[in-house]
Amino acid sequence: MKKRFALARPIGVILILSVLVILVAVISMNVGRLNLSLLEVLQVIIGKGTEKQNLIVFELRLPRIALAVLVGMGMAISGCVMQSLLRNDLASPGTLGISSGSGLFVMLYITVFAANGFLSPMFLPLLAFVGGITAAMLIFVLAYRKGKELSPTGLILTGVALGSGYGALTLMITLGLEQKQYDFALRWQIGNLWGDDWKYIMVLLPWVIIIGFYVLFKSNTLNTLNLGNQTATGLGVAVKREFIGLTIAAVALSSGSVALGGNFFFVGLIAPHLARRIVGPNHKFMIPTAALVGALIILAADTFTRTVSMGADIPTGVIITIFVTPYFLYLLSKSN
Repeated sequence: MKKRFALARPIGVILILSVLVILVAVISMNVGRLNLSLLEVLQVIIGKGTEKQNLIVFELRLPRIALAVLVGMGMAISGCVMQSLLRNDLASPGTLGISSGSGLFVMLYITVFAANGFLSPMFLPLLAFVGGITAAMLIFVLAYRKGKELSPTGLILTGVALGSGYGALTLMITLGLEQKQYDFALRWQIGNLWGDDWKYIMVLLPWVIIIGFYVLFKSNTLNTLNLGNQTATGLGVAVKREFIGLTIAAVALSSGSVALGGNFFFVGLIAPHLARRIVGPNHKFMIPTAALVGALIILAADTFTRTVSMGADIPTGVIITIFVTPYFLYLLSKSN
C-alpha cells in the first residue's frame, strides 16, 4: 500500500504539472497585443480560423510557446544532471560557466557567420555546444588535482571564475557590434526567446527530446552516482564513462537552449531543486518533474511579459530573475 502511494504521488505531480503547462500555453495563445478569445483559438486549432487568426496563432504565438517549453526543459534537465553529478544544489549551467562559454560562441556566430550571411539553423546550437563543451573541459582541467577526487565546490568556483572571463570576452565583442546587433546581443544575454521560428524549433525539438530521453534512460545510473563514486563503483557502475557521457548530454542540452533562448541562468538552478522538493531524489520522477517546472517557469514569465504593459519590451529573463532571486538567496543561505 505504501509503495503504491509512493508511486502515485510523483505520477500525480507530473500529471498536474503537465496540465498546468497546457493551461498556461492556452492562455498564452489567447493574450498579447492582439487578443483572441478561447473560442477563436479553438477554431484555429480545428482548422476553422480566419487567415489573420491562423497567422497570430501558428506563426507568432505557437512557435514562441514551443520554444519556451523546449528551452525550459533543456535548461532544467541540464541543471538536474549537473546537480546530481556534482552532488551540489548550486550547480547549474550558469554557475559552472558553461552557459557563458556557449554565449561567447553565439556572439562569434553573430559577428562572424551571421554577418557573412551564413545563417544555418543547425549551425547555431552546434557552435554553442562547442563553446559549452570547451568551457566544461577547461573547468575540469583547472579543477583537477592529481590523486584527489574532484571537489564539487572547486568545480563551481572554477566555473564562476571562467564564466567571468567568458563574460568579459563576450562584452568586448558586444561593444564592437552595430546598433542592431548590439541590441540583439544585449537582450540575448539577459534571456530573450529570439529563436521563435519553426526552422529553429525543428532543430531544437529533436535535440531536446533525444538527449532528454537519454538522460531519463540513465536515471538509475544517476541515482547510483548520487550515493558517491566509491559506492557506485562497488555497485558496478563505470563511473568515469557515465560521468563523461552525462556531462556531455547536460552541456548539449544547455547549449541548445542558450543558443535560441539566451542565458536563462536561474531556470537550470531552481527547477531541479524544486523538483527534488516536490517528488524526492529519484531521478525517474525528478527529471520529468524538473523539465515541466522549467517549461512552466519560462512559459509563464514570457506570457507575463507579453500581457502586462511595463512601458518597455522587457526580456523574459528579467522577469524570471526578479521572481526567482529571493529563492536563490534562500538556497544560498541553506547551502553548506
